[in-house]
Amino acid sequence: MAVTRTHVVIGALAGAGMAAAAMAGAGMRPPSFALNGQGQLIKASMPDLPSTPGAPMSFADIFEKVSPAVVSIDVTSHAPAASVHGIPGFENFPFDIVPKGQGGQVPGGQGGDGGPVQGPKQMSAGSGFFISADGYIVTNNHVVEHADDIKVVLKDGKELKGTVVGRDEATDLAVIKVEGHDYPYVDFENSSKPRVGDWVLAVGNPFSLGNTATAGIVSAYNRDLGENFVDYIQIDAPINRGNSGGPTFDTFGRVIGVNTAIFSPSGGSVGIGFDIPADVASQVAKQLISTGKIQRGYIGATIQPLSTEMADSFGLSGRTGAVVADVVPGGPAQKAGVESGDVVVGVNGHPIASYTEMTREVAKVPAGDVARLDIFREGKERSIDVHTALRPSESQLAQNGQGDEEGGDAAGGAHAAPGAPILGMNLVPMSPSERQQFNLSPTAHGVVIEGVKESTDASDKGLQRGDVIIRAGDREVASTGDVAAAVDAWRKEGRKEIPLAVSRAGRTIFVPLKIEG
Repeated sequence: MAVTRTHVVIGALAGAGMAAAAMAGAGMRPPSFALNGQGQLIKASMPDLPSTPGAPMSFADIFEKVSPAVVSIDVTSHAPAASVHGIPGFENFPFDIVPKGQGGQVPGGQGGDGGPVQGPKQMSAGSGFFISADGYIVTNNHVVEHADDIKVVLKDGKELKGTVVGRDEATDLAVIKVEGHDYPYVDFENSSKPRVGDWVLAVGNPFSLGNTATAGIVSAYNRDLGENFVDYIQIDAPINRGNSGGPTFDTFGRVIGVNTAIFSPSGGSVGIGFDIPADVASQVAKQLISTGKIQRGYIGATIQPLSTEMADSFGLSGRTGAVVADVVPGGPAQKAGVESGDVVVGVNGHPIASYTEMTREVAKVPAGDVARLDIFREGKERSIDVHTALRPSESQLAQNGQGDEEGGDAAGGAHAAPGAPILGMNLVPMSPSERQQFNLSPTAHGVVIEGVKESTDASDKGLQRGDVIIRAGDREVASTGDVAAAVDAWRKEGRKEIPLAVSRAGRTIFVPLKIEG
């Protein structure tokens, strides 16, 4: 059957349209097309279109330029196999966030990055990149954290011994060094970061397949994965186990981020990856090279987010900040007069939009210097000067903050009969039997939740038997009557919710409960 010229021309025009679209996406000015008298495609005039950045026709030139600076990092350690980590706040989702470069057990007896975990030694692999000609390499902390031996493999296959210069648990960054000079290196892009939708190129060592390139776009900025010091860049360039510590480049060959985590149901890429931004990585790398460690300010306060609901309960509708849940006894905050229940809205004149931002602003203050906190307390704003201390390591903070999660009912423990429910909770005074029954500290104070009614706000907010209410609204509580009085006072003021300071397993959080009636 003959093919008519109409079909041929339509096909040719469609192909021309796609070519023009590709050229336009690459920042090129596409020519106009027309048909001559014989129905053939000819080039017409060139329109005067603006040239804008977009997808290159190929990433080959970029890869050729930057790939010599990217290395594979093979690590031998005696650390126990690490498990896959979950994203805080996403525990109920059927997938994990996988920091690659750790030796989590996976089917087939392989480590998280393809290395065996049988026996006393553990093999793992990650990525890194030179940031100077004299051998300094940036990678992830979790790649080299437990390393007994580090082998750096260059693009040409040459193997070098690496040594750790410094590590930073808080940002999951590390700097290692190899001997030698004149190494090819790449630069961080700290000034004009790509826009959401711009193309990027990730290079690394996925599954020990060194010198691998994948391309995609910037999907989003300021992703909060529960870390204190990093707002991550989300990209869809495929990154997998072993890409950890490798760079992501813009279309000019500049590092815009360090690959560190993926969102995945299986451990493989599903197009959701996370990078540590270049400005954070650059600052941390410089300090690690200079001093071998990162020093941050610390005030000794446990803080939590100020949700919209919480802000309303504190009478701060429309405001942002962070709630001081508790202060470390004898710490800088307590010495300066900061109290549980204070709402911090600024640090050294910088408005606070979230609790992670407060942590970062305090961390910027050198130990011994003053962090001026702008706070709300009992409806009034004031400023408190806190002389910062040196922030302990993240592992030390985690260890010190661990409570006893095994606290349960002690057999035969007697307790006082609860009175009338308050906000859906049966409350009883603190007593020796309550301390024993719920495994409470001898110094614990407040009132104990004996039970929580179902289908109440208290139940929905997760309050449970054994929790201790130590503060209601703006007053400390020592009896159930104190809680009732605080609720009644809040109700008379027309408040819809009251914040309760609740202690569980040694930790204090604020929970806003709806006031009924």
